[in-house]
Amino acid sequence: MEPSGYADRPDYRVDVRRKRNLVQVTHEGVLLAETTRALVVDEQDHGLVIYIPRADVRTEHLAPSEETSRCPFKGRAKYWRLRDGEGPIAWEYPEPYTEVAILRDHIAFYQDAAVVRLGAATPVTSAPHPGGGSHG
Repeated sequence: MEPSGYADRPDYRVDVRRKRNLVQVTHEGVLLAETTRALVVDEQDHGLVIYIPRADVRTEHLAPSEETSRCPFKGRAKYWRLRDGEGPIAWEYPEPYTEVAILRDHIAFYQDAAVVRLGAATPVTSAPHPGGGSHG
């Protein structure tokens, strides 16, 4: 595996947060993924990207693409296309760098090729704080 970009840029930020919000991904009305276990990736100099656990992606609608690329901070990407499509609609990092190992077994969808909807979490608010107030 090629060395990660963190060797030269240890200050580079790729923040990953697990969210329990309902996330649904559709393309032309077809549900491609649905989860309450998404990861939200906030990478320096990039927009927010939602990664869905592979187990929650309906891969029967997808086919592997021959394309690959390398991100110096996440690793080598593998792409997915719709079964009847040509261009990529999603990607994953099968063997991400150690710094972002949590991305393993997660797939992200291009937000200009699929509709990615982020809904409410269940429960919507946190439980009341023992001191009397509540935090939402």
